[in-house]
Amino acid sequence: MRLTILGSSASYAGPGQACAGYLVETESTRIMLDCGNGVLANLAAVTDPLTLDAVFVSHAHPDHFLDLYPLQALLRYAPDGPAEALPLHLPRGMFNAMSWFLSDRGNAELAAAFETHDLVAGKTVAVGDLRVTPHEVEHTNQTFALVVTDGRATLCYTSDTMSGEAVERAAAGCDLLLAEATLPEQYRGAAPHMTAVEAGELARTVGASRLVLTHIWPTNDRELMAAEAADAFGGPTSVAREFDTYEVVPASANTPEREARP
Repeated sequence: MRLTILGSSASYAGPGQACAGYLVETESTRIMLDCGNGVLANLAAVTDPLTLDAVFVSHAHPDHFLDLYPLQALLRYAPDGPAEALPLHLPRGMFNAMSWFLSDRGNAELAAAFETHDLVAGKTVAVGDLRVTPHEVEHTNQTFALVVTDGRATLCYTSDTMSGEAVERAAAGCDLLLAEATLPEQYRGAAPHMTAVEAGELARTVGASRLVLTHIWPTNDRELMAAEAADAFGGPTSVAREFDTYEVVPASANTPEREARP
């Protein structure tokens, strides 16, 4: 199972960045976790978006879903005609809320582009040879951490969350922890997000094999955050960068170092 970072930034994208978006794939299955602003262009740089098998959206904050609108246009106006509706898994009521400022025609095309499914905490969704289980975490509205497994290894994407028991339950036993680290340490507790130190503490608590920090405020010192998280975790730690790839492997296997995809 391979993870590719499509967007690593929080709230708005810094230079050369995009907001939340992550491609997870095996030899036969390809899904995307979140679809924030700037993600679709990065997805198209590494694969044909028409080959996606499903998209999962963790919560209804714009930096996690805005590129669903251009994705809809790509699906409906594909070179060979409208593509089949793409399975889209998202919190209950979110898809209806997305349509409020669209015209009747825009709403019809949005509805035709996606086959929508409500995320339900603890209910596993099968997509090809991947299994995705949402776990509700603590943020400002209904938000799900997304746990993905291919039957061998497990990836936990925390989405946006404060530290605590909810995200610890979601991440328990994961091999790769993709953890948000929005806040500089001096702002710990100022918003329902984690700092790099808290992400490192989470990785240590749940026994993760590797920690990747993401959802970073664009002006944060990423090198400092990586060092702080590594000190708290005590294991392999890196900060997500656009187009980085990670092989998600069981804890018993050797964990390859980060690969940069051109």
